[in-house]
Amino acid sequence: MEGDGLHLNIDYVGSSGIILSPEQKAALQTSLIILQNENKFNTVYFWGKISGVKDDYFLAQGVGKNEFDARKTFYSKDCIHWGLLPPATKSMRDVSKLAKGRFTGDPSYEYEHVEVKKIGEGDDATEEEETVTIKEENRLASVVADIDEDVRIVPRAAYVKTPTGTVISNRSFEGLSVSESAKLCNYTHFREPKLLIEKSLLERANLDKAIDFMDCVEEDIPRGSWSLQFERGSGLVTLRSLLWQGYTFFHVPGSRRFGSVYFGTGEKNLDLPFML
Repeated sequence: MEGDGLHLNIDYVGSSGIILSPEQKAALQTSLIILQNENKFNTVYFWGKISGVKDDYFLAQGVGKNEFDARKTFYSKDCIHWGLLPPATKSMRDVSKLAKGRFTGDPSYEYEHVEVKKIGEGDDATEEEETVTIKEENRLASVVADIDEDVRIVPRAAYVKTPTGTVISNRSFEGLSVSESAKLCNYTHFREPKLLIEKSLLERANLDKAIDFMDCVEEDIPRGSWSLQFERGSGLVTLRSLLWQGYTFFHVPGSRRFGSVYFGTGEKNLDLPFML
């Protein structure tokens, strides 16, 4: 969710158990504005909090004019001082998946993963152990990237793609209606599309290139990985991810107010297909 209205928007996700203390709200409001000015970002988002055993990580993201390009992620333990996380490369994300268990809360902590490799064939085969070290800072950056890719969502038409390929906020977006907000097809993944390019030309013919340039949430696998609920009558809609438990998205129908935040342990629910 955007850092500008954090103190107001955080109350929309309070029913999901996401709460910030008055001290944390005050510190974040000030430090996020300083972070935005120092790095010359167009927008700064409060991403959420990943709970560790000894300490917690508060996370924020900054973007320039294009929402998809050069997104930088920062972490903090006290909501005041922010450190830049390294960009999550594919190799880093693959290695980080070997680390099991919860985060410790120390960015310099190193996980050790022992891999057993077989050398040779038949009776001459020998086993050799290889130790892989994973830095917690890299694992944190990888988990943030994974959550953004898997579950970060926005309402359909909230962002537009210009003819030059830049993704910007849609100024004419006035919110989804109550009936529209009840359908998963009106929410899209806030990232480069994966499934859209696999659709046939006939399916893509009915799409608006300016607003239908992202994947629809309705097509997520496994089906049923989202929990949609109305609150305050029909004055607020919340979507909770069952794949990354702790991710919550909110939208006030008929208004421009929407946002999402993740408060959890940073562990993926791999048992979800067997639970549905």
